[in-house]
Amino acid sequence: MFTISDRDRVRDHVLSLADADVRVVAGAVVGSLAHSEGDRWSDLDLTFGVADGVPIREVLDDFTIDLVNQCEAVHLFDLPSGAAIYRVFLLPGCLQFDLSFAPAAEFGAVGPEFRLLFGHAVERPHVPPPHAQQLFGYGVHHALRARFCIERGRYWQAEYWVGAVRDYALSLACRRRGLPAHYGRGFDGLPQSVRDNASAALIGSLHRDELLRALGCAIQLLLGEAEDVRELAMKVQPQLRALIAPTLR
Repeated sequence: MFTISDRDRVRDHVLSLADADVRVVAGAVVGSLAHSEGDRWSDLDLTFGVADGVPIREVLDDFTIDLVNQCEAVHLFDLPSGAAIYRVFLLPGCLQFDLSFAPAAEFGAVGPEFRLLFGHAVERPHVPPPHAQQLFGYGVHHALRARFCIERGRYWQAEYWVGAVRDYALSLACRRRGLPAHYGRGFDGLPQSVRDNASAALIGSLHRDELLRALGCAIQLLLGEAEDVRELAMKVQPQLRALIAPTLR
């Protein structure tokens, strides 16, 4: 596995590339290392602003060539976000490196985990937490899909949907408590009682009865964390309860 020294060497190498490239006019650390030293397992996230008028993909591709040749990086995927492009790499030792570029006119923090290293950042609205109605609505949708897959004997697909119901319920729980509600980042900070309820929704086997049991626990968790959309939850609660009946009519 990678060491902290390995991660620091990659960081210093990329920052030296940016310093020598006149097209790069600003840079920042984002993610868990923005305001702390992170931990032994923290990945590396760097973002840069590119001079207006310069195609950011051109700069990103040039950095990619260097990372492949000098750091044995493997390009996994790109994630466009507005005018910015995020490129995710895997480096030796299982080090993940997220590299992103944005036009200088749109370079700035979209969340609290941002530390400017050089240049200037513009004020940008932070990405808000997901809407409670959207989280709850997805949970209801996934519960329906889970039960219908059970009836079809598609137990692997049912397992996928039951887990998704649980995860959306936990995201609702995070949102209610001011914890990060994206990508499970706040799950471990939830009260033990909530995590215990979620544990009951874990699936022990791909048998029909077990899938139905876990689905019932996931639905109960979803309804219990729907305080922010209580009116909507009350409207659909009878149908959600019907989903966990022994048989559907």
